[in-house]
Amino acid sequence: MESPGGVRSATGTSLCGSGSGMEEAHPECSPAWIPRSTRLRKTPFSPPSLVKSHQKAARKPSRGQPAGERTRQRGRRFTIDDFEIGCPLGKGKFGNVYRARHFIVALKVLFQSRIEKEGLGHQLRGETEIQAHLQHHNILRLYNCFHDARRVYLILEYAPRGKLYKELQKSHMFDKLCTATVMEELADALTYCHDKKVIHRDIKPENLVLGLMGEVKMADFGWSVHIPSLRRKTMCGTLDYLPLEMIEGKTYNEKVDLWCLGVLCYELLVGNPPFESASHSETYRRILKVDVRFPASIPLGARDLISRLLRYQPSEWLLLAQVLKHPWVRAPSRRVLPPAAQMASLALSTPILL
Repeated sequence: MESPGGVRSATGTSLCGSGSGMEEAHPECSPAWIPRSTRLRKTPFSPPSLVKSHQKAARKPSRGQPAGERTRQRGRRFTIDDFEIGCPLGKGKFGNVYRARHFIVALKVLFQSRIEKEGLGHQLRGETEIQAHLQHHNILRLYNCFHDARRVYLILEYAPRGKLYKELQKSHMFDKLCTATVMEELADALTYCHDKKVIHRDIKPENLVLGLMGEVKMADFGWSVHIPSLRRKTMCGTLDYLPLEMIEGKTYNEKVDLWCLGVLCYELLVGNPPFESASHSETYRRILKVDVRFPASIPLGARDLISRLLRYQPSEWLLLAQVLKHPWVRAPSRRVLPPAAQMASLALSTPILL
């Protein structure tokens, strides 16, 4: 299980903090809700472009609303009084996640005193700015954020089927159909992130949630970074998932997410990460040697995919486009696209008759 710091190691202890330090849980509880006709309060943690878009939306009155009420609500900003707080959905080091009421969302509540104590204000600001700008059906949306004197509130897309990690704990391992689907969804989401110059740096089951149709969504961007050059040296993430370049202290790029994708594929099929060991030092040693031991239960196609993602030389790793085209991923995948994406795919595949 994840420790309070939010990062899982081989022995279950914390290696380094995970962004806001929250275990962003979405159990099978009633959904959360927020009002439609309110607008965002501009805070140190909220992206300016997100504020601007909601200011425009606030000028548009809701259909059927009385004229006087529409006028009164034009200048409104979010406060905690706008929400009917329901049952808790999750608990973490810096705060809690609750259901709240008007349309389906999860309300993540973080305590400013704890964030300031750990010196994570800048990291939280970066996390919210990145996640708010990402709009992909396999990435959990951050709709809005606001704060009061004591707390910071993040309004997130609600994932009705909860965390992928909990499903993995229940079943111990996934079948090839489910795993291939997860690989396709994440490869597509990471392609989108990398095109936007965003490196996630902490792909693991605990940071993935499941939408209504069972689709995977990347949910925690605590260690993500946006840089035009895509070159970094910071060592961060989860011990079992740490790429070679981070351990060796080398400069790395967005390909570190590919290494994590290979580790995740192995864990979903086997039930534990490939380099998991009794001690941290042994885990480091196995990562540096790329000591991957495949049980007989792993299909040959999956073994080929994993072995081409977990190699010593990053230049030899598969590209995300190659992961999407890999026969083992494409053949069994049950990926369900949203209606808009389905229409776009159909339009591209339909011949035009002149």
